[in-house]
Amino acid sequence: MLELVAVVAVVWCAHAVFGWHWRIAPRLAAAAPGAALDDCVVAVVPARNEADELPRTLGALLAQDESLHVILVDDHSTDGTSEVARRIAAEQGALARLSVVAAAPLPSGWTGKVWAQHQGVTAAIARGAAWVWLTDADIHHAPGVLARLLATARREERDLVSVMARLRCATVVEKLLIPAFTYFFATLYSFRGTGHDRSRTAGAAGGCVLLRTTLLERIGGMAAIRDAVIDDCSLARACKDAGGRLWLGYDAGVDSTRGYPSLAAVWDMVARSAYTQLRLNPLIVAGCVLGLGFVFLVPLAAIAAGSAPARLLGLVAYAAMVQTYLPMVRWLGCAPGWALALPLSATLYAAMTVSSAWRHHRGAGAAWKGRAYGRAGDAGSIPS
Repeated sequence: MLELVAVVAVVWCAHAVFGWHWRIAPRLAAAAPGAALDDCVVAVVPARNEADELPRTLGALLAQDESLHVILVDDHSTDGTSEVARRIAAEQGALARLSVVAAAPLPSGWTGKVWAQHQGVTAAIARGAAWVWLTDADIHHAPGVLARLLATARREERDLVSVMARLRCATVVEKLLIPAFTYFFATLYSFRGTGHDRSRTAGAAGGCVLLRTTLLERIGGMAAIRDAVIDDCSLARACKDAGGRLWLGYDAGVDSTRGYPSLAAVWDMVARSAYTQLRLNPLIVAGCVLGLGFVFLVPLAAIAAGSAPARLLGLVAYAAMVQTYLPMVRWLGCAPGWALALPLSATLYAAMTVSSAWRHHRGAGAAWKGRAYGRAGDAGSIPS
């Protein structure tokens, strides 16, 4: 026990001192006050039954700039999504800057969201867009977000700029699991590595992606990722492989309005794609679960049942662990005490990962917004 906890303590202390992914950085660059858009930007919003979310998000999107055109792709909604969108735009006097596109039937080999984006991107390019802003119907953009996206793209000379939205943390389940979701995402898709041109790491957060049209055309448009389950990171991978320069970070003005109030809701969200993130490889899943248990549970075991030296090392490891998690907990508006729950959160995510693999190997289909799909990992299986 003493040797094991000593190793974990060294790992956590080194991570707390030299690690980078847990820091809330980088952040979007500031934009000059009142700066006008020099290039044509068209926002593309895929929307399937989003009538409840649009009143909280679409108005803010249209208010970003008087020259911004928004293309909303209504993906066979049954709740009046198109009508709600037009009403919001009319109330803002921005009806001329909103186009509502009725999505064509989903073809074989495409995931739902990517197919909707493809139709929106095609329309955006037809409008002469120099930049396409991919965003979601449940993302609220505070004033100035678009200006900061463009300022970052120009200052950093980037072709793709993406922001990890702040996810909602209102319920007990959300406070327990949502900060850990972003914490682990930043571990899998290093923000710093994404921004290094020589690094193989490529990540993006699909709720907010500003993409240069020339790069999008170079990769063959959204068809390049037509069957992607994890569409945002697949897009980042295709862009980086094509020589695009990427930026992934944070901004206090990009917030998700969608909630995951129950354990089942978070579980399904994670289980839909966790196995795909681990390359559909059972050995990687086993290594992931063992690794999570080693780094997150060994310190607690040492504190609970170890010798005096082991307990001390366990406390050191646990303190370093909490230190790396606390910035994310605070960033998402949770009380600092929730950082103490990271071992429990990690255990639940390990279980969700195993569940994702189990669903895949059972051949169980996935359901999302009224659509049933084939086995996870199959082409067109899960729209994100």
